[in-house]
Amino acid sequence: QVQLVESGGGLVQPGDSLRLSCVASGRTFSSYKIAWFRQAPGKEREFVAATRRSGNPTYYADSVKGRFTISRENAKNTVYLQMNSLKPEDTAIYYCAADGSTSTIPARVPSLYDYWGQGTQVTVSS
Repeated sequence: QVQLVESGGGLVQPGDSLRLSCVASGRTFSSYKIAWFRQAPGKEREFVAATRRSGNPTYYADSVKGRFTISRENAKNTVYLQMNSLKPEDTAIYYCAADGSTSTIPARVPSLYDYWGQGTQVTVSS
């Protein structure tokens, strides 16, 4: 079992950057695939980015490719989401999620993830 805690959200202007962190409890963090999802008001939760157990390769939604970077430090039980060139449409609650299944490639479907953090709010507005 793993518990996830996100941090780093906030209110920023278009074009700014933010780095989200997801810290996990437990000694088996490296056995989980980790993903970031987001959910805007009135919309479904959507996939943002994911990383394999080793940290490579990484996977991105088309809407964030080239602007966001996911990375992980297994020694620190932490996954990051570096978000650059933020846009108003990036406004959402961002969640990290862990998948302990044996599949190699991270899923893009929220229902396939076993554990979720409480979320951190990101607001992009001028």
